[in-house]
Amino acid sequence: MGMLARFSQTRNAWGWLFASGLALQLAALFFQYVMKLDPCVMCIYVRVAVLGLMLAGLVGMLAPKLWLVRFVGMIGWAVSAVWGFKLAYELNEMQINPSPFSTCSFFPDFPDFMPLDKWLPAVFEPTGMCSDTPWTFLSISMTQYMMIAFAVYILVWLVMLLPTLKPIRSR
Repeated sequence: MGMLARFSQTRNAWGWLFASGLALQLAALFFQYVMKLDPCVMCIYVRVAVLGLMLAGLVGMLAPKLWLVRFVGMIGWAVSAVWGFKLAYELNEMQINPSPFSTCSFFPDFPDFMPLDKWLPAVFEPTGMCSDTPWTFLSISMTQYMMIAFAVYILVWLVMLLPTLKPIRSR
């Protein structure tokens, strides 16, 4: 537990969180622009959840030895991972059980103070349909892979939670 506690107080630990989120964002852009797979509004919301993970990683990297900074980073990490899993689960339900009564919007519903689709349309503007499943690998859809990814983020968060909240005692 002591080794894990020390690791949670390093910039490397938080850098891995940021880097993994960045890798997911780059993969999403690869699928969109190279493979020509249009993201739906729920996909865009999943990107925002991944962006939240990246921001949590940046917060943790600011001062990982300070308990309050780690706590804020951990809260951002948890909220983003749980919200991302929830979004991916809802999108998966729309894809495996398509219904004309259960559809998603064509337009994102970002707050007025943060219209990401207007600020950065190349990344946050939806152009696809939620009920489409345009890509699978080993019979698993992209949405299901995102559910797995967010479940891993939640699991790692749980593993890091206890030692992160406890300050290291000097010996």
